Amino acid sequence: MNTMTYKGYTARIEFDERDAIFVGRVLGVKAIIGFHGETVTELRADFESAIDFMIDDCKARGETPEKPASGKLMLRVPPEVHAAALVAAQATGKSLNQWAAEILGKAAHV
Repeated sequence: MNTMTYKGYTARIEFDERDAIFVGRVLGVKAIIGFHGETVTELRADFESAIDFMIDDCKARGETPEKPASGKLMLRVPPEVHAAALVAAQATGKSLNQWAAEILGKAAHV
């Protein structure tokens, strides 16, 4: 997956072969924020403009711009997975939260 990042926001980038343009969509937010460009330079400029516009628009309305993630994650997993994860965390001397954050970070290549 090709991505771009600006001010903490990440977008997925694709090439639209039919229209011969790059298109992007911001990930991790409820709002649909899309942008495009014929070149990478145009694509990046449109991405940055879209993010800046969203931030400015929120401020004008007295709202806090949505962040891609709050840092809180609730998961529903089968009890046997929960138990196995708890044992794995304890075996490494970590809390389940510390262990899960590490495992998720590795899986997401962070």
